Amino acid sequence: MEFNILKKRFDIGRKIDLFLDKVSESGILFKHGVDAYLKGNIDSFEKKIEDITTVEHMGDALRRDLEEQLYTQTLIPESRGDVLELLESMDGLLDRFKGALWRFEIERPDIYPELHDEIQELTTCALESVEAMVRSARAFFKNISAVADHLHKVSHWETQSDKVSTRIQKQVFKKPDLRLSYRMQMRDFIRHVDKIADRAEDVADKMRIYVIKRSL
Repeated sequence: MEFNILKKRFDIGRKIDLFLDKVSESGILFKHGVDAYLKGNIDSFEKKIEDITTVEHMGDALRRDLEEQLYTQTLIPESRGDVLELLESMDGLLDRFKGALWRFEIERPDIYPELHDEIQELTTCALESVEAMVRSARAFFKNISAVADHLHKVSHWETQSDKVSTRIQKQVFKKPDLRLSYRMQMRDFIRHVDKIADRAEDVADKMRIYVIKRSL
């Protein structure tokens, strides 16, 4: 079943592609920012903070423009509600990447070396879950029959994220020489990153409903 929800709406399709590009780009910047922080390259880390803030602003502008265009031009009325909700949800993923990186900037946690590889694995899981969600969204607008090819990957990476998050938290709380305040700080950081993958799966659950509605 091939179905293009934006057939003959090239301008809307182009803007949605640009918006989804910004969501994907924010994830890449987040991962690079965390990598730079763990390596102690603060100049590079702070540049990623600036970049992800710029990308988030651009994404917000595109989303508002799309919402206005969908309303004022009464485009795709049969799908408009689903499209608007999807755009809001995807924008929330962009915000979560920026917010997680800013938490590093504000709190500057001292992450001991034994956790570096685990933290990097967790950020990879968060990035991949959102990348799979972005690919699902692109398919939703261009060829709805291809959505399922990507949605299952969102669930896979969310499950992996949960496993890594649990493993890191166990390591932190089993290490005997850490202050309780440090344990709590690290737990909150890990959960904050893990929630990116959780939110991606939430969006994927909504997407499944959209696909069912379009197939009826």
